[in-house]
Amino acid sequence: MSESTTDPNSIPLAEIDVSDPALFENDTWGPLFERLRREDPVHYQANSPFGPFWSITKFNDIMEIERNYKVFSSHGSIVIGDVAEGELDISPGFIAMDPPQHDQQRKVAQDVVAPRNLMAMEPLIRQRVQSILDDLPLEETFNWVDRVSIELTTQMLATLFDFPFEDRYKLTFWSDMATASESQVGSAGVTEEERNTALLECLEYFTRLWNERVNREPGERLDLVTMLAHGEATKHMTPMEYLGNLILLIVGGNDTTRNSISGGVVALNENPSEYQKLRDNPSLIPSMVSEIIRWQTPLAHMRRTALEDIEFRGKQIAAGDKVVMWYISANRDEEEIERANEFLIDRAHARHHMSFGFGVHRCMGNRLAEMQLRIVWEEILERFETVELVGQPVRARSNFVKGFTEVPVRLHAK
Repeated sequence: MSESTTDPNSIPLAEIDVSDPALFENDTWGPLFERLRREDPVHYQANSPFGPFWSITKFNDIMEIERNYKVFSSHGSIVIGDVAEGELDISPGFIAMDPPQHDQQRKVAQDVVAPRNLMAMEPLIRQRVQSILDDLPLEETFNWVDRVSIELTTQMLATLFDFPFEDRYKLTFWSDMATASESQVGSAGVTEEERNTALLECLEYFTRLWNERVNREPGERLDLVTMLAHGEATKHMTPMEYLGNLILLIVGGNDTTRNSISGGVVALNENPSEYQKLRDNPSLIPSMVSEIIRWQTPLAHMRRTALEDIEFRGKQIAAGDKVVMWYISANRDEEEIERANEFLIDRAHARHHMSFGFGVHRCMGNRLAEMQLRIVWEEILERFETVELVGQPVRARSNFVKGFTEVPVRLHAK
């Protein structure tokens, strides 16, 4: 029987495997993580489809590991699974590097989301949000994921990369292929060969963009491809390193914001008193945005690898062990976040959450994500009385990207 349908208290502690993608697809992950936080917050999982690993489930323990990058390394992989046989061995990009190499490569890309660039982008984002929302049908059921969440984030990615707008849906496709979990590759009609082909197509397309931009003088407003092509720390990357950084930036700009846009609609419908609070007081939008990001936790985990033997919270972690930091659990840690299992749009200190990570790897696009969500909800409240959830949302079968494939809604005008 799947752990997604089993009483969490009936499972022997040593057998609890929170990496089961079905837990996230069925939205039944909460009780198992709650038990681990209470009984075994540094939990060794000896047997899983992804090999043995440690689960870190408490907020402050995750902060401690994020700080100690000299022992808990990002090098190699940031997800539970390792590269499978037959899978394209892509460099995971600078997110899977440690300082100083990480810092050098990240610095090349992070100017695209510097405050001055965000201010310059805001009118364009608002214009695109307005256009997307104005094109939606009233009193008619449609999938919010496709029509709003994917559409907006795909347009935004095309802007950040200065990617040909007519081909922008390729970015969504490549993002989905890159994050397909081991359980999805094969069972969901995606073979390893198809996945590899798609990612090599991504590399080929972006190599053309690189070659166009590497020999021309960068303009005043830089895009990510130009930044990588001209950056001292990135201009000599191998093709697989380039692809790794591209996938990192595509997934970072796509999945997180896209699933928070969808997750906000679901959370407000599941908490109608909070939705009414929002309608009564739109000035709550900024704190609500942070609460949506905490509540959704669009990336459920990040992995580190121990570089040496270390005792951590009374447990002996050996060199080479996988150490999985469950952001999704940290964001429900009631010892750190008051009323953590409630969705509260006027929460005090709403930005105190783990969805963007912590330390040197804290998400560089966090302010851009918050800005996009803020604008979306400002424009929604201008137009619609409610975005009504009219069916069961369909969640992704993944223990990494915590998101939705379908959110059936109906719009009611003001």
